[in-house]
Amino acid sequence: MKRLTIVMTSILVVCVGLVFGIQYLNRTQGFTGDNTLTIYNWGDYIAPELLEKFEDETNYKISYETFDSNEAMYTKINQGGTAYDLTIPSEYMIERMRDEGMLQELDLSRVNGLEHIDSRFLDQAFDKGNRYSIPYFWGTLGIVYNDKFIEKEPSTWNDLWNPDYKNSLMLIDGAREIMGIGLQSEGYSLNEENPEILTRITEKLKQMTPNVKAIVADEIKMYMIQEEAAMAVTFSGEASEMLDENEHLHYVIPDEGTNIWFDNVVIPKTARNIDGAYAFINFLLDPENAAINAEYVGYSTPNADAIERLDSEITEDEQFYPSDEEIANMEVYENLGPELLGIYNDLFLEVKMFRK
Repeated sequence: MKRLTIVMTSILVVCVGLVFGIQYLNRTQGFTGDNTLTIYNWGDYIAPELLEKFEDETNYKISYETFDSNEAMYTKINQGGTAYDLTIPSEYMIERMRDEGMLQELDLSRVNGLEHIDSRFLDQAFDKGNRYSIPYFWGTLGIVYNDKFIEKEPSTWNDLWNPDYKNSLMLIDGAREIMGIGLQSEGYSLNEENPEILTRITEKLKQMTPNVKAIVADEIKMYMIQEEAAMAVTFSGEASEMLDENEHLHYVIPDEGTNIWFDNVVIPKTARNIDGAYAFINFLLDPENAAINAEYVGYSTPNADAIERLDSEITEDEQFYPSDEEIANMEVYENLGPELLGIYNDLFLEVKMFRK
């Protein structure tokens, strides 16, 4: 018993030592409980120089983590553990987090710079009155193709089923995105709820699989730049970076319409550094900072005054800044609820398994 007590005491001493060690290390690096701002963002989704600039201009130190899907972000915040002060979900996930009481309602009197945001991107259906979120970036889903391998430009989602494209296509690994392609190819809503229609669309997607070379995530960008595939379904910002790196690549928004998405900044209910969160939101709304961010990230900025600071070759390109007429033909993902979202996920898994 005495030996056990000695062992337990030793473990306790080591643990206490580790805690004080981490605290000491944080203090020596400038991190304290009061001045640390913890941000949870998509991978490679902010200009690194902005993080340094914010730290230089304020007394805050940034602790920065990334995620690769809305669902991964939701799960981690919902489970607790790290108290994130800011995160950047997409529209349907903002709805879900709001409905489940996971977001702080914003005090808009503390938000400076909202007047810089194009009014088209405010007061969206997923957050009327911007009570919980501030626009960050927006974009579309489309087709990237390489003119060295594809002679005729694809113009519709249905072109992806063309047997000439056997083993040529890379798909983004997302249930809403791929089920959405099937739905829009048949004229249905991206937010279809009829299980019979969803099952029928799944069968159609299975018929596309001989053309599918891989279903991947961020790797699409590298594969397309290196010409390891002829076509890909990807997001507009990713496409923008690809086009910059390979002159043979082109981005197409399909005629049937596509998803228009919005990523907005929110403050989780569990945030600790509320002052820092508002300071960073205001920093991002500054047109100069928003322009730096848009130039680095490649996605479309909702900040109208930032657009004036960007190269007109970027902002006049309707592939990435589509006209109002084109936007009218696009659709926003809605929060389908966990049961229907589970059906989408299961059917998409069926498509992926069918390939094997």
